[in-house]
Amino acid sequence: MAERPYRRVLVKLSGEALAAPDGYWLSAQTLKDLADDIARTVEDGLELAVVIGGGNIIRGARMSQAGWIDRPTADSMGMLATVMNSLALETALNAAGVSARTMSAVSMPTVCETYARQPALHYLDRKQVVVLAGGTGNPFFTTDTAAVLRAAELRCDAVLKATQVDGVYSADPKTDPSAVRFDHLTHDEAIRRDLKVMDTAAFALARESRLTVVVGSVHAPSSVKAILAGRAPATVVAP
Repeated sequence: MAERPYRRVLVKLSGEALAAPDGYWLSAQTLKDLADDIARTVEDGLELAVVIGGGNIIRGARMSQAGWIDRPTADSMGMLATVMNSLALETALNAAGVSARTMSAVSMPTVCETYARQPALHYLDRKQVVVLAGGTGNPFFTTDTAAVLRAAELRCDAVLKATQVDGVYSADPKTDPSAVRFDHLTHDEAIRRDLKVMDTAAFALARESRLTVVVGSVHAPSSVKAILAGRAPATVVAP
């Protein structure tokens, strides 16, 4: 596979990927492996921003469906969960020898820096990994949408959606053995087929921004570095 021409990439990680096998919200080994993978990618010269979800701790939409808490409050709790995950990843990246900085869309200056576009661009230019927490800072938007929004703001060449599977399928390959894997899709095709790898708002924003979305697995033998170098299976969703 030919190398893909990316210089600056936003990596979207799921919070669930950080959970330990025993159900604890954080696996130290998984966190270390992710940090080492990102460190190797940075060593290759790529500039990286990261958005990580909070689903290993809480899912606002699911909590609000129970009926005893409203959606804006539940989503605010989910944003706080992403800050916890981001701080953990920042610490692991620093331990791996990578300069990283957490910036949150939800202002909490005693914990981390508040997100602003110009400082974030400055850190990326200095080859620091920017870990973007707090989603968009607003309820009703997923971290997928936050990832595409930040990628567009920060002049990224692509968004890497790091998932549990090695690309986009016509159906869930874990439950449907007839599911077909796609190597390439357009944004319009992804939206028309209602493919669930990212929400429709995220795909629509990527289409409007003409931003490439790469979908692949971060589970061995794949990795962030291998996907972005074109050496691991992935689906490319592009204009």
